[in-house]
Amino acid sequence: MAEITAQMVKALRDRTGAGMMECKKALEAAGGDIEKGIEELRKRGIASAAKKTGRSAKQGAIVIKLSDDKTSGVIVEFNCESDFVARTDDFQGLVADLADQALASAAVSSPADLLREAYAKDPSTTIEALIAAKVAKIGENMKLARLEKISGGVLGAYIHPGAQLGVLIQATGVTTSSDEIQDLVRDIAMQIAAADPQFISRTEVTAADVEKEKEIQRERAIREGKPPAIVEKMLEGRMSKYYEEVCLLEQPFIKENSLTVGQLVEQSNKKFGTALSIAKFVRFKVGETAGPDAPEAE
Repeated sequence: MAEITAQMVKALRDRTGAGMMECKKALEAAGGDIEKGIEELRKRGIASAAKKTGRSAKQGAIVIKLSDDKTSGVIVEFNCESDFVARTDDFQGLVADLADQALASAAVSSPADLLREAYAKDPSTTIEALIAAKVAKIGENMKLARLEKISGGVLGAYIHPGAQLGVLIQATGVTTSSDEIQDLVRDIAMQIAAADPQFISRTEVTAADVEKEKEIQRERAIREGKPPAIVEKMLEGRMSKYYEEVCLLEQPFIKENSLTVGQLVEQSNKKFGTALSIAKFVRFKVGETAGPDAPEAE
């Protein structure tokens, strides 16, 4: 059996918010596997559905840029080491420049693409060289962590105050972006920022995810001492709660929790005579683990 270290216990606690001793017991039962430890805690009813993204202490900013007609957009995360640097005008200006250039360039679809490009404001240097120069000047490492672009439909955005969390959202079924449509998609982007759904609707939840959740909830009910005859009946209610947590359209709307987000969209479509639907969203939070295409400027 793998040794359960204090670092492993802390990592599980950071992911779930469970107590140290409960985390240690869960890791022991899971053979030291963090993901299985999360499942074990959930089976005990101790931890809610944990996010699959790892967290870190990185600082930085999220910037979103939309085209004037709101049909294309980019969301960028740029990291540094301290909150002090992240709040400087120099840092904020650099992130804004990176987002502007990523949006404008058809050749950019990843951080690596942008790093290779000549800097629009000074073509004699590349973006990578520009960041390296900033690192040398400021004395802190910086990294272009993530970027994602969306085109088509009508786009909206929400940046939480402090620029640590941002959401870019795509709506289809509408051809123009009126003030009412922008208000609606911004409200839904704010919902995504606050409630962190993993899917738009339950049709996107994979069969494997559904079976895994059913297993967790079934085991949890058994451990709570529920009779086997009613465990399966309980699953329906608990799965409904699960879908409400992970599916955007089934979440209570943060501004009016008597409505789900899906009902909000339906009411808005009737009111404005539109056929809007949410096609995609991207949610970035500073410090979340970036993908493999996130090179650093040393």
